[in-house]
Parts: sequence; C-alpha cells; structure tokens
Amino acid sequence: MGMTNNTLNKQNTQKKILIATIISFAFFIGYDFLYLQPQQQLVEQQKKEEATKNIQSSAITNSTSNMVETSLINNDANQAPIVSNQIADGNEIISTIKTKNTKIEIDSLGRIAQITLTTSRYQDEEHQAIKLFAPTQLKPLEVRFMDVTVNNDAFKIKVEASSKELDATNAPVKLLLTQKLPTTILTKNLTIYPDGNYDLDIATNNKQNYFITPGFRPDVLTDVYADHGALLIKNDGTLNVVEDEGLEKNEDFVGIQAVSAFDRYYATVLYNFNKNLQVTLMNDKDSSPQAFIHVMQNLQLHGYAGPKEYKILDALDHKLTDIIEYGWFTFIAKPMFLMLDYIHEYIGNWGWTIVILTILVKLILLPLSHKGMVSMNRLKELAPKIKAIQEKYSDDKQKASMHMMELYKKEGANPMGGCLPIILQIPVFFAIYRVLINAIELKGSGWMLWIEDLSVMDPYFVLPILMGATMYIQQKITPMQVQDEMQQKIFQWLPVVFTVFFLWFPAGLTLYWFINNLVTVSQQYYVNKLFQKEKARRHEEHLISKHHTKEI
Repeated sequence: MGMTNNTLNKQNTQKKILIATIISFAFFIGYDFLYLQPQQQLVEQQKKEEATKNIQSSAITNSTSNMVETSLINNDANQAPIVSNQIADGNEIISTIKTKNTKIEIDSLGRIAQITLTTSRYQDEEHQAIKLFAPTQLKPLEVRFMDVTVNNDAFKIKVEASSKELDATNAPVKLLLTQKLPTTILTKNLTIYPDGNYDLDIATNNKQNYFITPGFRPDVLTDVYADHGALLIKNDGTLNVVEDEGLEKNEDFVGIQAVSAFDRYYATVLYNFNKNLQVTLMNDKDSSPQAFIHVMQNLQLHGYAGPKEYKILDALDHKLTDIIEYGWFTFIAKPMFLMLDYIHEYIGNWGWTIVILTILVKLILLPLSHKGMVSMNRLKELAPKIKAIQEKYSDDKQKASMHMMELYKKEGANPMGGCLPIILQIPVFFAIYRVLINAIELKGSGWMLWIEDLSVMDPYFVLPILMGATMYIQQKITPMQVQDEMQQKIFQWLPVVFTVFFLWFPAGLTLYWFINNLVTVSQQYYVNKLFQKEKARRHEEHLISKHHTKEI
C-alpha cells in the first residue's frame, strides 16, 4: 500500500513538473517580449545617442578607462594590462583592406577599428551594411605594455602602415604596421586572406612584456536568446565561457589556445593551437569580460572576425567550431546542427531543411511519443472508473489508491506513461531551439514566397498563426489528464499566448514549431483512430461473450 501511494505521488509530481515546465516557458517568452526586449531596445538607443555625441572626443578613453593601472593577477611576476591617461586620437584610419565579404579598417593605434560586412546577405533591419564594432569599444589588436612609460608612449605615438589600401578579394595581402616608440619599436606583420581571416606576427625589438586583445565582443546582436561574452578554448579541448555581466573580478588563465569575444551571430578570435597562451580576463564597468593575451617580445597568432558560420570556422581549424556555443544542450545541439547542415547540402534551402529535420526528429522520437499518446488515451478511457473509485472511497484515501492501482494493473495502464515521454523530449526541443537561434546560416535565407529571411520574424505573421492553430487543434484532440479547472483554463489559453509571442520570433524557429505541431497532430489523430477501433473491437467481443453466456 505504501508503494501504491508512492506511485501516485510520482504521478502527481510528473503532472506538476509538466504543467510547471509549460507555464514557465510561457512566462519566459512573455517576460522577454514584454520587458527584456523593450529594455534592450532602450539601452541600444541610448548607446547610439551617446556614441554619436562622444565619438570625436572619447573614442579611446571610453574603451580603456575602465582598466586598472596596477592591479595584479595571480602570478606576482606578471602584471595586468595598464592604460595611459594620455592617449592619442585613434580615429584616423591609416589602412583599409578589402576582402571577399568584408572591409577592414586599421586605425592610427594599429587596431582593427571596424569591420564592415559588405555582402547583401549581412544587412540590418534598415538594409544597411552590418558593422561589427561600436565606436567606443575595445578594439581587436590593441596593445598595452606592462611598462607604464612605454605604455603611455604607445597611446600617444601613431602607427605607420606600409599600405593605405589593399585588395585581398582574390589573393592574400601583407600589411606591416610599425610603431616607433622612444625606447621600443613594435611591429605587426599581418597577412590578410580573402575569407577575412589573418595571420599575425607581432614583435618588439627588445624584451618587453605586453598584452594584445581580440577586442570586446561584436556589438551587433545581443539578446536573451543566446549567450554573449568571452570564450576560451583550453589545450585539453574544454571551454570556459564568461558571459557579459558575469565577471566579478579579473581572472588569469593558462594553457589557452584560442580566445574569442562573441555575440549571438558574430565573433572575433585570436588563436594558436600549437602554443599554450596565458590570458587575463578583465571586467569593464558592466562586469563584462575583456580578454588580453600575454606576450613576451614576440608571438605568432591567427585571427578572424566575422560571422560564426560553421563552414568558415571549420575551414580555418575544426577546433574553432567550438566558438558556436549552444549552452547546456551543446552535446545534443551540435550533432543536431551537423545533421541540419548535412541535409542542407542536398536540399539547398534552409526552410525545407528545417522541415525535413523536424520530421526526422519526430520519427526518431516516434516510439517514445507513441507510448505517451497511447497511455494518455488509456487513462482518459479509465477516467470515469477512477472518478467512481474516488467518490466511493472519498473518506479512505488509502483504499482509493489501492483500488485505482488494481484498475491500472488490470487494464494495463501506466499512470506516469503520459507525462514522462513528454518530459524526456524537452531536452531535444531546447537543443533544436538553440541551434535555430544561433545558426547564422539562416540569415538572409528565404523560404516559400513570403519569407525572405529565416533569422527574423515572419513579416506577414503567417507561420505564427499556423503554429497557434495547430497548437489549438493538438490541444483539442489530445486526451486531457488535468482535472483542476484553473489548470484547464491555463492550458486552453496557451495557444493564444504562444501565438502572440511567436509573432516576433525568428521565422526559422516558428517554422520548426509549426511543423512539429503538424506532425504531432497527425500522429495524435492516428493514435486516437487506432484507439477507437480497439475500443470498438473490445466492445464487440464483450457483446459476443455476453451473448454466448446467455445461450449457455
């Protein structure tokens, strides 16, 4: 009898978990839409206004003034990057390099001041070319010396470039950046390739300790849908991700082979998988990470800044694909993306690829979902008998539990069979969710006649409405186990709530949810039909048996 109560308790717990999961997910979407997105838009607008006012006077000081001049890292023999209070105007562009898909601008401090994505695929909502960096942020290839005097000079004396304009659209080009300081000469030998990646050989003519940075993350798309911040790839292949506003104090790392700063779709990275680098993460005024690589006299690095496209990163080095980070469900999401990419190789359209992937995933999960649907139908059929038992033994819960479990055993029903299969599928859903949210491959990719870009909302709201309609139909034909009236009302409103929120979701994600619902409705309809046939057969056998009994 104790085990009977435990089983019923587990059943109730499973139901509560399922309900809490659905309600929590709805709350998450609502919180994002009603609060986080308006706040983010307000902050971005304020940032643009502030940048416009201060770009001429504080382009460098704003990006560096938050660094501590003399803070020490864990190793007392080393010192964290420092900043001079006397810095030159670094807004002057001294060299421009054109690649197949980007325009790279080098400023008078030898930094990558801006990277503009020049292809039509990468445009913002106003159809303007996307620029990766904010005017006042920490820029890639900025150098800071440990010696205070040398560092002050480095921020006052302009860098000389070997060429003002270079064309790397068809073949690699070389650029030499030289900074002649009173006691030191700093050189950056760059080889820029057509794909926008580059090799860097940085050196001083004497023994100097200094730091070089991949810059702050691209300032293009940062939202609650995906992680953004800094990512370190260690020599054992493991990752260390520090999100924006997540760095409480400066931290030092050793055995690092790649350092990346990233937002949802774009990243900047410096790496050398043949060396173990020492890296310091320093927090800015918002507790967001800024990465600095320690250098002693000279160092060879490879670099890239641009879209986090899997094929581009894989062509540079397969280990760089780890920059595309999916959070907790990476172990499921990464194989899911590879399957998506594999299908796309044959289909050639990302929209139809999502449709086929969704159907394949549903087929793989078919035994699990089928079992859950059958169990829910069985429990629905037993609902009148269960209610009768509960009313008969309303004063004796233990007897009610015992008779209910006897009924379940007799009828071959599992009271937990409906909820558990659904709960087990939740990690798969979130993995696909993270893949579709992070996949920049969807940007600029159309589907059907009205979807021009799967990475942004459906302009005519066709997919969200279809998603809501299929969700409503699914709810109507799915056996409802929830008896509480308040919970039933919540479930009835979920299709409406989800439809409203999905109006602004990326079309690719909405397409996945719609197809998923469509397949689920078809499967549920089929199971219901089978169950009706089975019920009719059992009823017929019962009548025949009853008739034979009367004849005897």
